[in-house]
Amino acid sequence: MSVRHLYIHVPFCHRVCPYCSFYKHQHGSTDLGEFVTAVLVEAARSRDLFPLELETVFLGGGTPTALSEGHLHRLLSGIREVYDWNQVKEFCLEANPRTITASKAKMMREIGVSRVSLGVQAWDEPTLHTLGRDHAPAEAEKTYHTLREAGFPSVSLDLMFSIPGQSLKVWVQSLQKTLSLAPDHISAYNLNYEEDTEFFERLSRGQYREDTEEDGACFEVTMDMLESAGYEHYEISNYAKPGHRSTHNESYWLGADYLGLGPSAFSTIQGKRWQNLPDTARYMSHVKQGVSAITAQEDITEEKRWVERFGLELRTSRGIPLSLIDPAQTQMLDSLTRDGLLRVEAGQIILTRQGKALVDPIAVALMG
Repeated sequence: MSVRHLYIHVPFCHRVCPYCSFYKHQHGSTDLGEFVTAVLVEAARSRDLFPLELETVFLGGGTPTALSEGHLHRLLSGIREVYDWNQVKEFCLEANPRTITASKAKMMREIGVSRVSLGVQAWDEPTLHTLGRDHAPAEAEKTYHTLREAGFPSVSLDLMFSIPGQSLKVWVQSLQKTLSLAPDHISAYNLNYEEDTEFFERLSRGQYREDTEEDGACFEVTMDMLESAGYEHYEISNYAKPGHRSTHNESYWLGADYLGLGPSAFSTIQGKRWQNLPDTARYMSHVKQGVSAITAQEDITEEKRWVERFGLELRTSRGIPLSLIDPAQTQMLDSLTRDGLLRVEAGQIILTRQGKALVDPIAVALMG
C-alpha cells in the first residue's frame, strides 16, 4: 500500500514558547542552508525506500516560516522536485505572524502551498505575554490579511484556551475577533501541561493550576459560537467551513500511514513506527554521512492500534466502528448512550455534544 502523507519537521523558532513540548530550538549556529540540504537528501533517499503516492504534504515545527525566504523557497521547490506531485491535493505549512512578509507569502503561494495554519494563539497582549509569544495582536491581524491577499485557498487560525490568567470573557472576545476575520478553519486547543516544559514546572510548583470546570466552560462556548457561525466541528479541537478540513491531520486521526522527514519526525509505515534523532546537529551529520537518522523504532501491534483508534478516531465527527467494542463493554456502551454522551449510527459510535467534553474518560470507559 502506498504512503500518501508526508510531514516535514522544521525545528527552528525565534523564541521558544514555555508551553510547547515539540522538538524546537533557536537556530543559533545551525547552517540553515545545510539543514535544507539534509532534508532534501533524506527526501530523495525515502523516495527509493517507500512506495509514495503523496496526497498531502505538511511542514510543521517549530516554525517553518522562520526560514529565510531563500531557504524556504529552496526547501519547498526541492520537495516538489523530489516527489511525484501529480496527486498532491493539500500542501500546508505552519506559520508564525512575525515570520511572514508579503514577498514570502507570494513565493509560498506561487510554489503551490495551498493552506497556511497561522499560530495566533490569542488576541490580547496579556495572554500573548503569558504564552511567551513574540508577536502583537495587530501584527497577527496584519499577517492574516497578508496571507489572504496572497490568495491561499485555505487559511487556518490556531487558538488556545484555559491559559493562566485568561478569563472566559477574554476567551469569548478572542473567538469574536477570530470570527470577524472569517478564516476558513479554526483550531481551538485546550492548554495541556506537557512534561519538559516551563509551564509544567510552574504547575508542579503550584504557580499554575488546572480547572476542569473552566476548561469545560471554554469548550462549550467555543462549540456554541463556532457552530453558530457555520463551522463544522469535525474533531474535538478543530472547526472548518465546508471544504476546508485539514486533510493531512485527518489522515493521522484515521490511522493512515505517513512519512516524516527532519529532526525528531515520526513515521508510521506498514506496521512500523520510528523517530528521527531529536537533535538537529546530529540529524544533519548522520544524513550527510549517509547514516540512518532513525533513533527508535517499534512495531504497531493490533492491541496498540486498537488503543490508538479509541484515542484518535473517537475525537472525530466520524467516530469509531461499533465492531471495536469488546462484548464485555456492551453494558458500559448502553449506559453512556442512556446518559446522552454518545450515539450509535450506521455502525459507528459517535460522541454527542455533551460527550465531546468528556472524550478521554469515555474512551477509557469503552476500552474497559
